[in-house]
Amino acid sequence: MHRILIADDNDANRELLEAYLVNVDCEIETSIDGQDTLDKVASFNPDLVLLDVMMPRLSGFEVCEKLKGNPETSRVMILMVTALNELGDIERAVSAGTDDFLSKPVNQVELLKRGENMLKLKGTADELERLRQYIQDMEESN
Repeated sequence: MHRILIADDNDANRELLEAYLVNVDCEIETSIDGQDTLDKVASFNPDLVLLDVMMPRLSGFEVCEKLKGNPETSRVMILMVTALNELGDIERAVSAGTDDFLSKPVNQVELLKRGENMLKLKGTADELERLRQYIQDMEESN
């Protein structure tokens, strides 16, 4: 079962995203700021993080950079969800390492489709890594 972390400092936004995902077969956890997000990623091990940009303690950009820069968390899929829509913000999100982004207000169909695609991609990447490790183990045992 997939795991999704919703990271947003606004209660209403978290509740809305949770409601949008109610029919998705997954475990959902939430976080309320940038540091809480990093802590929850470490303990919950999500496949996908729905990451707000404007959060206290650490911004979504900073969280994304830390997750993508850490080998332990670099393969977690990140979908930035933001009210920011200036070209500079999009470029900053991409340079921080986000896998995709959605603009607020979030469209439920778009969220579900992008989330589904990102979870499929994560599953494929995980399987590829398992196969790579299996081949490496076989080569080392010969």
